[in-house]
Amino acid sequence: MTTLLGCDFSSAPSKRKPNVLAWGQLRQGVVTLTRFELCASLDDTQAALCGEQAWVGGFDLPFGLPRELVQTLGWPTSWPALMAHYQSLSRADIREAFAGFCNARPVGGKFAHRATDLPAGSSPSMKWVNPPVAYMLHAGVALLQRVGVGFAGLQDVHTLGARVALEAYPGMLARECIGHVSYKSDTPAKQDAPRLLARKDIITKLETAQTRLGLRLRLSNAQRDLVTADAKGDALDALMCLVQAAWAQQQHIDGHACYGLPDTLDPLEGWIVSA
Repeated sequence: MTTLLGCDFSSAPSKRKPNVLAWGQLRQGVVTLTRFELCASLDDTQAALCGEQAWVGGFDLPFGLPRELVQTLGWPTSWPALMAHYQSLSRADIREAFAGFCNARPVGGKFAHRATDLPAGSSPSMKWVNPPVAYMLHAGVALLQRVGVGFAGLQDVHTLGARVALEAYPGMLARECIGHVSYKSDTPAKQDAPRLLARKDIITKLETAQTRLGLRLRLSNAQRDLVTADAKGDALDALMCLVQAAWAQQQHIDGHACYGLPDTLDPLEGWIVSA
């Protein structure tokens, strides 16, 4: 049985805000959470991912940049070369390049978007603030490359290897469950009863397979209490990434060579699994 994981990722994890790994398995349409793992640094995250020999994982960070942005900046247009160039830059370099791109564009159209952003409802992967997903890409892809993963949709499917990484997005699954209601906050004053109820609603929808992914989540009472009590939503986000990874694994089991990703995806931009 393939080991699955979902990762709520930060480019600067800490003891206060660790990266959260939700490990689990899929059997007969049921996703079982086996454990959470908290990683207070990027080195800890890398070590945790190396601790399992084989897995399929959903990671809450972008794997690619908009083709329009890349071509405008004159950067390499093959994904491996683009990532090598991107990782050679500092965060200040990235911010300067992206700000220059935005400043040359009209109000209301500052950012370039990937094709997956609209169906997923995700932030553009070039955003460097609120949330800083551009920095997450910068740190996360390099980390995953050091772990030796295969990036589904971004490299030949026959070369993916034993550890397969997919771009996931918990916000997409949360919206399917509760609409645009807020379910988490890093600000203590906003960690209120309505958000607590929203987290409970999401968990209930996942446990009863009330999403288009068609999978049922299985939690112990202690796990459910832990996820519900995490007002920052990191555990729940990791859990939703796990469910998206399980959906991708189900597509693979059913014969889809590329884990349910569309055949028409742009191999420079990538795609969010199940979007």
